[in-house]
Amino acid sequence: MNLRKWIAIGLAIFIAALAGASVHFRPDRAVRVATGYVAHNICSKTFVSGLDPQAVFAEVSDRAGIRRLRHVLRFTLDRTARTVDASTLGLFRSRAAFHDGLGCIELQGSKEPYLLKSDVEALKAKTPPSLPEITGPGVVEPSDPALKAALDHAFEEPAAPPFRRTKAVVVVHDGKVIAERYAAGIGIDTPLLGFSMTKSVVNALIGILTQQGLVTPSMPAPIPEWRRAGDPRREIEVEHLMRMTSGLDLDETNSGFDPSSRMYQQDDTAAYAVSAKMIAPLGTRWHYSSPTTQILARIVRDAVGGPEQTLAFAWRELFNPLGMRHVTLEFDGAGTLQGSTYMLASARDWAKFGLLYLNDGVVAGKRILHADWVDFCAAATLDTDYAAGFWTNRSEHPNARGRVRLGIPRDAFFASGDLGQRIVIMPSQRLVVVRLGDSVDPTGDIRGVARLVKEVIAAVQP
Repeated sequence: MNLRKWIAIGLAIFIAALAGASVHFRPDRAVRVATGYVAHNICSKTFVSGLDPQAVFAEVSDRAGIRRLRHVLRFTLDRTARTVDASTLGLFRSRAAFHDGLGCIELQGSKEPYLLKSDVEALKAKTPPSLPEITGPGVVEPSDPALKAALDHAFEEPAAPPFRRTKAVVVVHDGKVIAERYAAGIGIDTPLLGFSMTKSVVNALIGILTQQGLVTPSMPAPIPEWRRAGDPRREIEVEHLMRMTSGLDLDETNSGFDPSSRMYQQDDTAAYAVSAKMIAPLGTRWHYSSPTTQILARIVRDAVGGPEQTLAFAWRELFNPLGMRHVTLEFDGAGTLQGSTYMLASARDWAKFGLLYLNDGVVAGKRILHADWVDFCAAATLDTDYAAGFWTNRSEHPNARGRVRLGIPRDAFFASGDLGQRIVIMPSQRLVVVRLGDSVDPTGDIRGVARLVKEVIAAVQP
């Protein structure tokens, strides 16, 4: 056989292998994950946060995984229709649409999404909140030079990428804001996307349901699809979902091909998540998983009676008592809270949420979260530095020990979201520190956050 035939055979084998891989990995789906992310984020940050869409696009397209596509990514924004379309040179188009009070939703195919029939303004309490006001109407400029320097450092940019893009910092000590600062175009009322800090809010909703006796961490997860005899998933408890130790095939890698990425291409994200099979023994293996939290969001929805009831429950039992006024919860096409990722709130509102946990789940003498809930949720899972809806320093994991060495206290735990969103809760210091931004550093600028925390602690110590 001559060389030309060998080359032809080799090329045929390569093409066949490539075709087989494309059937399995579906690169078109991975690209649509990227365009969906771009469309949704530009929609939320433009129509909810009020930011400039071109600036948002520049930042969104700079994140890992999307950066390699940014030269072919395009978007169009229609302010009349309140939609955002994103594509790669006109291909693999995704669309997100804005609805008053409900934020944005990705449109999947021709099916119309379920839209909540809720008047969000009517859900907001007209009476004073239970939590005492943490500050007045103006931005709190610190008088202490040390606190001012801490804010200066938090907003510093390096000379070269990756840039930190800090958007807001709020420091609360003994229940009062003692320092805050905002980037240009952002104010005290600007709702900012929390990404996976939303998981901590789902933790609170589960905690409230536990306090009310409707759900408990130790109960089998109330998922009808898992109730069949012989199905190993029927043994999964709510706590396994909270701690991401369910053993389900829902590992998150952000590759565009992983279950978490595929989930966001579904109208019913929770239905997709609960269909996963088990790949590991229950409670023995941890892996980060947004779909796991989405199952918890469906448990909340079912426990309170439906989509509209979920929104009313969140406002009545959580946001109103804490005085969180600038909050947008987004829902998927089936009417399930996008509990893994999509809540927006002002930096002060995120700080008020942190105070609920700093105060052990009690607001103005009323217990909102179960008596042992906060310590339960801050305790490490297996040998990791993940707890239950929060990350924690109460662990021997190298990441936790490293954060302690950087200056974040040993008892600290924190809500954490993509691109460096953080609510650091430090009971021993009576401190809550919120940092929001768009840091493409793979660590979410943990060193910058740690420096901020360390300098704030030094400033407030007597």
